[in-house]
Amino acid sequence: MMGPRQEAQGALFYEFRLDDHVPADHLLRSIDRFVDLSPVRAHLTPFYSSIGRPSVDPELIIRMLLLGYVHGIRSERRLCDEVHLNLAYRWFCRLDLADAVPDHSTFSKNRHGRFRDSDLLRIVFEDVVARCIREGVVGGERFAVDASLIEADANKQNSTAKEDWNPDAIDPADAPRAVREYLDTLDDAAFGAATEVAPKFTSHSDPASQWTAARHGPAFFAYSNNYLIDTDHGIIVDVEASRSIRTAETGAARTMIDRAMDRFGLYPERLIADTAYGSGPVLGWLVEEHGIEPHIPVIDKSDRADGAFSAREFIYDRTADAYTCPAGQKLKPYWRDMSRARPAFGKDGFKRYFARRQDCGACPIKSRCTPNQPARKIARSEHEGARQMARDIVKTEEYGLSCKLRKKVEMLFAHLKRILGLGRLRLRGPCGAKDEFLLAATAQNLRKLAKLFPAGPKAIST
Repeated sequence: MMGPRQEAQGALFYEFRLDDHVPADHLLRSIDRFVDLSPVRAHLTPFYSSIGRPSVDPELIIRMLLLGYVHGIRSERRLCDEVHLNLAYRWFCRLDLADAVPDHSTFSKNRHGRFRDSDLLRIVFEDVVARCIREGVVGGERFAVDASLIEADANKQNSTAKEDWNPDAIDPADAPRAVREYLDTLDDAAFGAATEVAPKFTSHSDPASQWTAARHGPAFFAYSNNYLIDTDHGIIVDVEASRSIRTAETGAARTMIDRAMDRFGLYPERLIADTAYGSGPVLGWLVEEHGIEPHIPVIDKSDRADGAFSAREFIYDRTADAYTCPAGQKLKPYWRDMSRARPAFGKDGFKRYFARRQDCGACPIKSRCTPNQPARKIARSEHEGARQMARDIVKTEEYGLSCKLRKKVEMLFAHLKRILGLGRLRLRGPCGAKDEFLLAATAQNLRKLAKLFPAGPKAIST
């Protein structure tokens, strides 16, 4: 016999606890133990008016944003729908069954206002990093740094070539928010002042983004997401947004290292990176100013295209400040006494050493040393000591281990794009890129903590 039709009936009185319906092994239950947003209200108090209607709880907004990035929910409209329907999401956001879910417009209103004015998202990120340190998953001895391209919300059809682009002609009062942010960051090394070279194209909707073909495919507008990680467990210690150019990315690395030292007292023994960070100024900054071992391949242009002796085959004498060539002849900065002192290094950071023409002209191996010039010259960087230190480290077994550890930061970028879905930005402008990168890094650290310290079995309520 067919059973009766099942119909939902309203109850005058019922007992329903969301906590009883969230599985003990649910990801959000593990993450929730590491989310402490109690300081948020106190931090945001100066940014709220003392009169008017009560606003939406900022802790609720932050929890919903973290939820979206943890589960790769990129649309805020969809996020609101998911929180409305999913019991585990409601539990994480501290919403009861009868509580209303905020409208999607609430996120943008708070993001473009008090959240950015108070730098709230960075505070939330750093609170999670501090929790990672307290849990003992950050060693602070070995750091790795790298950058990854994230496509901007811009296209070539709405852009201008460099010869026609004039930022002085933009009226800030009539410009969109992303354009105003671009004008505000023109003097910032991360976005405008890192290089004098103008990009080939500039986007009208997001001019701070960089036109790049670094992936050796079709060019596109992008930002660089810079990660500084601790290699023990792959915890993201700091994150920084920048334009997709080498000088901006290396500058971001310096900023992140300094900030990790100031905020958390982390002083790494070594920094692991690829060749993009192997310039003389970067290596000199690491070794000479901070005493950090550079496990970084050196950008070395000493090899000659004509097959002649490279600069590495010349022996440097620090006492005499001179080089000795393979034939035993000297190379000096000056061969006569200078009546007036000259700068030791040029504006490019190099000192030139010259051999005498008569020595090179009579040398039997001149064809193997300087076949196209009357005399050989050597350029020595002012950071040559740090460069040589990096070359020596490359030959050690520790460097082989560092090459394996460097993959951890690349794995984080792969997780960011493939699992969390952050292959293209939704927000425009430098502030939008910063917000998205901070939230994504916070979500990745929370997922890592949940994996390392999963939640235990749920206690049985009585």
